[in-house]
Amino acid sequence: MNKIIVIGNLGRDPEMRYTPNGQSVTSFSVASNRTYTTASGERKEETEWFNVSAWGKLGELCNQYLTKGRQVYVEGRLSSRSFQGQDGQMRFVNEINLTDVQFLGGTSGGKDDDGPYEMDPGVGGDSPPTDEVDDLPF
Repeated sequence: MNKIIVIGNLGRDPEMRYTPNGQSVTSFSVASNRTYTTASGERKEETEWFNVSAWGKLGELCNQYLTKGRQVYVEGRLSSRSFQGQDGQMRFVNEINLTDVQFLGGTSGGKDDDGPYEMDPGVGGDSPPTDEVDDLPF
């Protein structure tokens, strides 16, 4: 099982782009803070940054409603990929492929401050389109 859940704040506004075959993908980063006390009694805070990719309709909704500073719950699969940088060096990146998102409160200038909002599970970025039937027999 490969599942990661993070609650944090967006570090930048989402960026939506399209693949050559027309599939939309939205990218953003989430910062999650952890506060702890050392053995000597000193209080410290650490921030972990997570790159997130949201595909299809889920990505379009994230692009529409999320902004830098917005608190968000993200759930997805952790994946790794590599690419060659402009300097010719190989780079390795871990990212969350989003499967579920909840828009939480605690924004700093977000577009929508109405509090928690959970995405409809049928909106997930990995789900193939389903045929809608208008004339069901019941």
